[in-house]
Amino acid sequence: MNSGSDAIHEYCEQLSSPQNDLLAEIERATHLQTTQPRMLSGHLQGRFLAFLSKMQRPRRVLEIGTFTGYATLCLAEGLADGGEIHTLEVDVEREEMLQSFFAQSPYADQIHLHMADAGAYLESYQGEPWDLIFLDAAKKNYPVYFDLLQRQTQAGSVIIADNVLWSGKVSMKSIRISLPLLCAPMLKKYKIIRIGKM
Repeated sequence: MNSGSDAIHEYCEQLSSPQNDLLAEIERATHLQTTQPRMLSGHLQGRFLAFLSKMQRPRRVLEIGTFTGYATLCLAEGLADGGEIHTLEVDVEREEMLQSFFAQSPYADQIHLHMADAGAYLESYQGEPWDLIFLDAAKKNYPVYFDLLQRQTQAGSVIIADNVLWSGKVSMKSIRISLPLLCAPMLKKYKIIRIGKM
């Protein structure tokens, strides 16, 4: 970020609800123990995800791309009584860290971690429809995920897709991916809300 956006970010953080101790611990561990800490949802995006989840009060949440579990715990804040969140992570090296963080959470019994490829999981899924879905994985796979998710949602389902502008890369002619390409399969059925980094 440049100095202008840094100042805006700091201003927004000051006026947002604080993150709890466990989220702060996850943020610190992410910066110390991972090679790409910028993938963390972080304070502002985390509070926004919690806000959306609390408005929706979902019974069944799907998260595609767990990373270090920050967004998972934020989404869990809005779960309905008896609700659950299923989160998919393909990097098996993160499993121990994730299980440790989730075990410390008041939502431990409601979080189901699946160490699995998202495409394979979605193709084989035969369960109930999802109420809230958060896509935060490899951007090039979003169209595939969208297609697979069409039969796993229902009226009122909400899909949140993170960083579909791919840090501005969608404006580069050398990148064969675009916002219309990412979103077109779902535009007729869903309201697309962009969150996260430009």
